[in-house]
Amino acid sequence: MATDYRNERDSLGEVQVPSDALYGAQTQRAKENFPISDLRFARRFIEALGHVKQAAAKANRRLGLLDADTAEVVVEAAQEVIEGTHDDQFVLDIFQTGSGTSTNMNANEVIANRASELMGEERGSKAVHPNDDVNMSQSSNDTIPTSMHVAARMGMEETLLPALNALHKALQAKAEEFDDVLKSGRTHLMDATPVRLGQEFGGYAAQIEQSISRIEDASASLAEVALGGTATGTGLNRHTEFPEVALEALSDATGLDFFETDNHFAQQAGKELYVDAHGALNTLATALLKIANDLRLLSSGPTSGIGEIKLPVIQPGSSIMPGKVNPVQSEQVMMVAAQVTGNHQTLTVANTHGNFELNVMMPVMAHGMLQSIELLANSVEAFRTKCVEGIKADRERCQELLELNPSIATALNTAIGYDKASEVAKKAAKERKSVRTVVQEMGLLSEEELDEYLDVRAMTETGIPGEE
Repeated sequence: MATDYRNERDSLGEVQVPSDALYGAQTQRAKENFPISDLRFARRFIEALGHVKQAAAKANRRLGLLDADTAEVVVEAAQEVIEGTHDDQFVLDIFQTGSGTSTNMNANEVIANRASELMGEERGSKAVHPNDDVNMSQSSNDTIPTSMHVAARMGMEETLLPALNALHKALQAKAEEFDDVLKSGRTHLMDATPVRLGQEFGGYAAQIEQSISRIEDASASLAEVALGGTATGTGLNRHTEFPEVALEALSDATGLDFFETDNHFAQQAGKELYVDAHGALNTLATALLKIANDLRLLSSGPTSGIGEIKLPVIQPGSSIMPGKVNPVQSEQVMMVAAQVTGNHQTLTVANTHGNFELNVMMPVMAHGMLQSIELLANSVEAFRTKCVEGIKADRERCQELLELNPSIATALNTAIGYDKASEVAKKAAKERKSVRTVVQEMGLLSEEELDEYLDVRAMTETGIPGEE
């Protein structure tokens, strides 16, 4: 029906827009042009874009470019975008124009129409103009990359880093709890000299701590933004003070520092900072996969595996095998890690298309970054609360396997030499006897010497067994 639509015009002519839509003609064209997937910009990105538009309006008002009444309603409408009130109006596919111009105009039109309503005018009236007012002093080519940085920083600082800090604390607590548990070390998946279970968990905690440091550095690097470069990096059509004033407002609103890049050409055409920042997420993913995989292997069994730790039982593991329980939290972490490493490849390839003065694959880069942050934050939180915090050590199993570990013979090198110690190790493994028993049978050392050299706790410390 005719009443279901309103007629709007853009530079290409007349367009029918749903009558209840806050977006306008350019968004409608893009909606029709890009029916590619069900992927849309993340809530975090829309929030960031709202912040950028709001900061721009404040700056333009302060610099005398935007009248007070218009600035007031633009700021109010942008605040509604920040808060998610109009998320259903951001309807465009990730796979669209490579600059993100369609989504920039989506934001401009939503904010302009809502601001027009706040002034008592109708949607589509352009009482507040999407280009002249909301997009004043900007271009898609600097607002989209700026929003990419803002969204990534907010995600890292507000969700991912708190989740990682909590995981680090949980792993460190387990390291302390398990410090007295002696067990077999393993290298190449084969028995190796003894370690303490607490040392293994301390290693996991350190991996997360180092990842936290890398992500903090990555977030800080994204404080440098492209706002102010406008179309090609020259700053055409904006006040000379616009970036400084707008970024001051943006920093105040988000609680995060942002500053204008000293080379807009580098930041609008190249996304090295973005790829580098995602590199920290990629590295975290590899660390998480190692930790999660270790935990599922250490808990394997219950009768035919390693079984040195017990993971919390959180759900049945099989539709056919009664009583089976699987390491499902480890598996979700591993799958998330695989997705994040895939996203890193996407960002890497996308950054090779910074053709001349503009990268033309920014939407998919933003999608990959924000998906990685959200997946990692949610995955880490579930892993901590439903797995790590409830892990128990099976001390008897650790002791059982340790006593059969032929690599304990390594501690005898300084007493009987490598060749004789190797003979002991092979005999122990072949006959499934403890190293102590084999040494006793071969009459190589006295009981007192064995006690001195086969002090397993001492083997987990730096130094030579028997050393004073």
